[in-house]
Amino acid sequence: MKPDFSKENGLVPVIVQSVTDGRVLMLAYMNELAWEKTIETGKATYWSRSRKKLWLKGEESGNVQLVREIYIDCDADTVLLQVEQVGGAACHTGFETCFHRRFADGRFETVGKPIFDPREVYRK
Repeated sequence: MKPDFSKENGLVPVIVQSVTDGRVLMLAYMNELAWEKTIETGKATYWSRSRKKLWLKGEESGNVQLVREIYIDCDADTVLLQVEQVGGAACHTGFETCFHRRFADGRFETVGKPIFDPREVYRK
């Protein structure tokens, strides 16, 4: 069995979770080719909807995701990856998780501190 890529224009959502502490690191999308690359290499590979191309997580930053466990939901249209996050930061803004803004008292507040400065890492 593999994910059902016949829905949502060939994409399935991927929930990415830390294998060490269970924190949700990010949400991404895979097409069938990204799925195959992930299985083949053991490194999380996604489909970038903005760039419209395959995206090996960490290809620019070095913060790759080593896949340790893969789960699929009951409808086979959502994937859960448990990963070892190399470098400690999953978010392109430098934070450990993309979910670093918490809603409290009617507004969002940033929690945690960035692990790296994206201006330094993504110089172009």
